[in-house]
Amino acid sequence: MKLVIAATGASGSVYLQRLLDRVAPRMHEIHLVLSEHAREVVRQEIGELRVPDGITQHGDRSMHVPFVSGSARFDAMVIVPCSMGTVGRIAAGTSESTILRAADVFLKERRKLILVPRETPWSLVHARNVVSVLEAGAVVLPAMPSFYSRPQTVEAVADTVVSRILDQLGLENPDAYRWKADAD
Repeated sequence: MKLVIAATGASGSVYLQRLLDRVAPRMHEIHLVLSEHAREVVRQEIGELRVPDGITQHGDRSMHVPFVSGSARFDAMVIVPCSMGTVGRIAAGTSESTILRAADVFLKERRKLILVPRETPWSLVHARNVVSVLEAGAVVLPAMPSFYSRPQTVEAVADTVVSRILDQLGLENPDAYRWKADAD
């Protein structure tokens, strides 16, 4: 799989780190882009992002990357965390940064675009922007953890969301908690 992982300035760097910990750069071509605000939030929340070897990093101000062109074949893009400002700019099609241009390309080429907003509460503007990106073909996967697996750590709580991202990507996730019917 050829995958773009991006992050913008919403709180939730733990989701990004846990996703990076679970993707396999030896098996997939993975590109990483962080906005300047994402870099600030990462420093505040987790100190330093651990980027596995084999993941290619790009700045958010370059259009000299393959995934900002529709002619380059990529499978999916995930923005985690995704600020509501980013959702709004994607909905408006502004494309003024690498992340926004890539999201625009993934929508126009009908490629999988997964947006993981973490902000709450939402305003009516946020809700309308979410509807717009859904109508354009994006998957909106709010960072809403589940608790039926009884997670015991912050990382385990974050993993409940990361498991859903991996499922949407179609990537193996043997550690995911799967709901089972009670045996009678």
